[in-house]
Amino acid sequence: MDTIILYLIAGAGLLASFVKDRTKTMKALKKAWKAFEGILPQFLVVLILVAITLAVLDTATISRYLGTGSGPWGVIIAALVGAITLIPGFVAFPAAAALLNGGAGATQVAAFVSSLMMVGVVTLPLEMKYFGKKAAILRNSFAFIFSFVAAIFVGWVVGL
Repeated sequence: MDTIILYLIAGAGLLASFVKDRTKTMKALKKAWKAFEGILPQFLVVLILVAITLAVLDTATISRYLGTGSGPWGVIIAALVGAITLIPGFVAFPAAAALLNGGAGATQVAAFVSSLMMVGVVTLPLEMKYFGKKAAILRNSFAFIFSFVAAIFVGWVVGL
């Protein structure tokens, strides 16, 4: 129901914009379409990979490694996978929802998403080039530690 309300609000805003200035609205829609076309290939590849992964891994496997019963090891595994994975944010959150629906625990998923968004093992060489070795390693180390803080906080909030 919330989704329908948000679509109605967006549609009303678009209609108001169109009434106010037809030319600018059409220009904005064309820009949005170009951005969508640019994102679509990455989005589809990651969605296919997530779908294949979820098809291969059954609920029992996800629950064993990332479920609430996996404890600290599940959080560590999730944080490590998130740290070495390079997925855009607009794909990470639907993937996190799929993991939660597949039996993963909220703390583990929070560790995965927070380390995914904050830690860049794959991009570390580029970061070292621009910010220096020490700054890049420090930033990534603190971000990795903070991903555990965020995960613990989410686990605490969900447990309330």
